[in-house]
Amino acid sequence: MRREMLTVAVALTLLGLMLAAITLWLGFTWAPGVNPDDWKAPEAYRILFWHVPAAWASFQAFTLLFIGSGAWFLKRLEWGWKLHVVGAQLGLVFGLCVIISGPIWGTAEWGTPWDLTDVRLNTYAVLTSLSLFLVMGHQAQPDTEDTRDTFSSVGLFGFILVPITIMAIRIWQNRHPGPVIGGGEGSGLDPQILMVLLFGLFSFQILVAGQVMLRYIIVGLEDRLTEIQGKLDTRF
Repeated sequence: MRREMLTVAVALTLLGLMLAAITLWLGFTWAPGVNPDDWKAPEAYRILFWHVPAAWASFQAFTLLFIGSGAWFLKRLEWGWKLHVVGAQLGLVFGLCVIISGPIWGTAEWGTPWDLTDVRLNTYAVLTSLSLFLVMGHQAQPDTEDTRDTFSSVGLFGFILVPITIMAIRIWQNRHPGPVIGGGEGSGLDPQILMVLLFGLFSFQILVAGQVMLRYIIVGLEDRLTEIQGKLDTRF
């Protein structure tokens, strides 16, 4: 069963990466340009075809982190802890994709990579930093119930930042652009741009599914290895 799951996980991950690469190619070659009168760096907008899907993938990872944290903290479910670890790892991976790609666009469009007065930018940076803290903590601290409880509580309370980050561009919009879909008057996308963006979102969904399965298997193997090592240390 584990071997079949591993095969599916690897296949989905490779497929997701391939489709994500196609998304980037379509974004640079097929998607039309935007009105140069509305933007200082009109060609830089093409980075959104990875930036936006990566952001939504990270929000899904933070949701997995929240669910896993709750399952462990409240019910002591082993799968919950594994999901907590997977969510933290993927939150960091996709969070870094957003943190890296966003400032590239910001430098081209705004003339600065970051704005410390923008709520959306700063709350998202805290979310990614939270994932970094958890990933480093998992590696540095012994795997005990008290340690798991501490990290799970961080995952639970840290999730509060997710809805704040999502709604920030609607409530406290400053530097970060407002929502391009469902953002009211003036929002909306060219049909070709929207098609590529939706394809990118679909690609990253497949990538997320593959990575969740793959990392869940890896976490299980790591736990098994730790258990075997503990038995050997006790015996010898």
